[in-house]
Amino acid sequence: MADARPDAAPPTEFSAHPRRVPVLLELSSLLLVALEVVVLLAAAAWCWWLFLDDLNAERTRSYIGTIFLALTFFATFAELTGAYDLDARFSMRIAWGRLLMAWFVTIGFVIGAAFFLKLSATFSRIWLVSWFVTGMGGLVVARGISTLLLRSARSRGVFNQRVAIFGGSEQGWRIARHILGSKRVTIDLVGIYDDRSVSRLPPPQGEVPLRGGVGQLVEDIRKGEIEQVIIALPWQEERRIKQIVTELSMTPVRIRLAPDLVAYMFSQRAMVLLDSVPLMTLFERPISGTDQILKRAEDLILGAIILIFAAPIMLVTAIAIKFDSPGPVFFKQPREGFNNRSFLIWKFRSMRTDTLEFDKVNQATRDDPRITRVGRFIRATSIDELPQLLNVMKGDMSIVGPRPHAPTTKAGGREFKDVVSTYAARHRVKPGITGWAQASGWRGETDTEDKLVRRLEHDLHYIENWSVPFDLYILAKTAFAAVSSRAY
Repeated sequence: MADARPDAAPPTEFSAHPRRVPVLLELSSLLLVALEVVVLLAAAAWCWWLFLDDLNAERTRSYIGTIFLALTFFATFAELTGAYDLDARFSMRIAWGRLLMAWFVTIGFVIGAAFFLKLSATFSRIWLVSWFVTGMGGLVVARGISTLLLRSARSRGVFNQRVAIFGGSEQGWRIARHILGSKRVTIDLVGIYDDRSVSRLPPPQGEVPLRGGVGQLVEDIRKGEIEQVIIALPWQEERRIKQIVTELSMTPVRIRLAPDLVAYMFSQRAMVLLDSVPLMTLFERPISGTDQILKRAEDLILGAIILIFAAPIMLVTAIAIKFDSPGPVFFKQPREGFNNRSFLIWKFRSMRTDTLEFDKVNQATRDDPRITRVGRFIRATSIDELPQLLNVMKGDMSIVGPRPHAPTTKAGGREFKDVVSTYAARHRVKPGITGWAQASGWRGETDTEDKLVRRLEHDLHYIENWSVPFDLYILAKTAFAAVSSRAY
């Protein structure tokens, strides 16, 4: 490939950066492992000195073997849980959570092994408990201090690698701006390289110099000034990318390919391998696989328990509705559910039969004249929603999920699907009797577009972050929300 044209930008002098050791950041994880193993060993020795002063040779060997086995197990399990990953090295919250989980499991492993090997009677319980507590405290303190030191070193650029970008188009400048604007990356951006003339490239942006072509890049690599090259060329330029990679592959640098411009839209998405082909996961199917089984089990168990306790209330409500106004006890209406499939939702009737709406639905408003006396009470207390437990047992709904709306319901005079283009994303999971939006106070009339948007934000957050504890938290919070924010 030809080098830079005569009118290309001339090379600029490198700023004075201290020479980096490329493996320094990787070495920090090994140092952390060694430090924390030493901390746990010191905690074991301290507790030994306090509580084990009369051991014979055989018991001494047993304790030493147990300590060695526990430390080996801890180091291995902590590595598997990500306690030494890059994010954990610079975050106390992440590191403490992973470390303490590994230490809890380690002690559990020691206790279980001693029980099954019938050795528990030969070990001092006070020593083991003391080692667990002092080891936990030592890990917290050691990792806290280590994290502060690593953060300080990162802020001074100790871990920074010299990185060059090849590609001076918008794709290259975009990744350059991302590097310069991020506080988490450990990179000194040397400059941008491109074989094209300056007239064919966007003007330089910020303090990043446009240094020259591939020949200049190889020369700078040979000088030891660059440790990594990011190729930022459009992916459809396969021939040009292959030529650049071929030339750079003869040099001792790491070479990476930047995402194409469209990939920036999904920059937070995970990458997976299909055999040896990398694929970007744009959206996962929510609550699938094992989670789907857990969710259904949760619905059946909680639904049955709530139905048993709610049965007397439902009986009294049915009698009150019959005495209050003529008409059926229950009200069934089509709603949009999972995967936009329609189903009939069950509710206690709260309106007069001559005002019921099945097709073009108008949401109830404050002091709505269509609502009966009993209806006003059961709507305010959400008792009218209890028959939806039958929908849950049938499988049309879940206990917790986005609330199902009638297809023609409007906000600000427009149908929901016309207000928010991503409204249908709510239907990626089963609708629920209550949801994160309702528990957070977004219940009742959706008379403005802003209210609909806020509900949708909460619904999508729930879909992306579902877990059984999250469902239980929503159920607990719903009880308080029902009192403080009444529907009508």
